[in-house]
Amino acid sequence: MSEPVYRLSDVEKIRTKGGVSFTLRVPELTVVKGAFVSVVGPSGCGKSTLLDLLALVLDPSSWTSFTVSLAGIRAVEEHDVPHLTENEAARIRRQHIGYVLQNGGLLPFLNVFENILITAQLSGRPVSSREVHALAETLGLADQLAKKPQYLSGGQRQRVAVARALIHRPTIILADEPTAAVDYPTALDIRDELKHLAHGMGAAVVMVTHDQSLVRGIADWEVQFDVVRESRHQTVATTRFSKVGVMAATPA
Repeated sequence: MSEPVYRLSDVEKIRTKGGVSFTLRVPELTVVKGAFVSVVGPSGCGKSTLLDLLALVLDPSSWTSFTVSLAGIRAVEEHDVPHLTENEAARIRRQHIGYVLQNGGLLPFLNVFENILITAQLSGRPVSSREVHALAETLGLADQLAKKPQYLSGGQRQRVAVARALIHRPTIILADEPTAAVDYPTALDIRDELKHLAHGMGAAVVMVTHDQSLVRGIADWEVQFDVVRESRHQTVATTRFSKVGVMAATPA
């Protein structure tokens, strides 16, 4: 049976700005190793808020349980997310989470090789030049390593962002609209790469998208949102988590 990475129960996050309140409610969410989970919904429904919770960037406002389980030196370590210190959360992000930003988030003063390598350097995991070249080859970037981001196409920049998120072999890959700035064929390629990483490397992959057609029939599990505008100043979004694909194992 696949090992759970995230377990959330009755997690709530309230965000308030200018007198307007948005509440995200997550009644239940379990993400296991090797799963490709799509998070689908229109702008403003809470997709990025959910991803930031999973990335340990945002603290929940309330919860019954919220844990992340990661491989330690001797055994799997389960962490109670709301009680992590800032330093503990930062260490988990560096060592165990790969984050693919919507715009790639590449550093313009570094070339492709350096952009890919920087995540591994920050995580403290030794990575050889051979590993960078092998990953670049897999993602179709082998002939782009010496270029600066400004000389790449949108699809190439996103592939570099994927490579950078993967080079330190994270347990968790979080992708925030990674296909938003590319054409549809490239979007399909990036989606397929992320699913391959889930099934081939055993990583837990969570991909946010507004385009359900992109992940229909592909994702193993799907998160959708029921959004209710309770007043002019109060919106509540509640997640629905369901199995939509076929995996060899399901969450406990």
